[in-house]
Amino acid sequence: MSGGKKRKLTAEDRILWGQVARTVDPLPGRMDELLSSETDKPPPQEDGLKKTLKPTTTAKMPSAARKPPKSDVSPTLHPIDKPVYGKIAKGRVPLEARIDLHGLRQDEAHDMLYGFLQNAHARGLRYVLVITGKGSSPGGGVLRRAVPRWLASVPFRGLASGVEPAARGHGGDGALYVRVKKKARET
Repeated sequence: MSGGKKRKLTAEDRILWGQVARTVDPLPGRMDELLSSETDKPPPQEDGLKKTLKPTTTAKMPSAARKPPKSDVSPTLHPIDKPVYGKIAKGRVPLEARIDLHGLRQDEAHDMLYGFLQNAHARGLRYVLVITGKGSSPGGGVLRRAVPRWLASVPFRGLASGVEPAARGHGGDGALYVRVKKKARET
């Protein structure tokens, strides 16, 4: 936009931007500047909307959406071996179960995925498909970014041992192959 008139943000846009802004870390020194510009001219309607939305978004924010401490999370799970990945993609190694997380909130998806992997682990399944969807935003959908992070977290480490983006025929970037850990042998 060169030389054009600046578009004013609506109250809904400001609320949405506020929710997004809470999920990122600001550059040093920029937070004071941003906070002072927001508090100078708050629209009267926005204050009422913030009061009604703030308790629900912060009080019910799923624990999985918060950044876990660095000691709880490894950067990623091990990748699935290339020969095995190729066999899964071609259908020679079957995907024994699948779960579709489309349209779920993060807390719902987190709980469903955990239960699904517990069940797969208990049944002795080895490879499963987790469908997250690609998302419509440029960086991908919320679940598409969150699921790999969840799989690397402590509760899921006992259930999943590997993860890879699915091949095109199984959903491509909108799905993941997950290698479920083997059950411990009973002696």
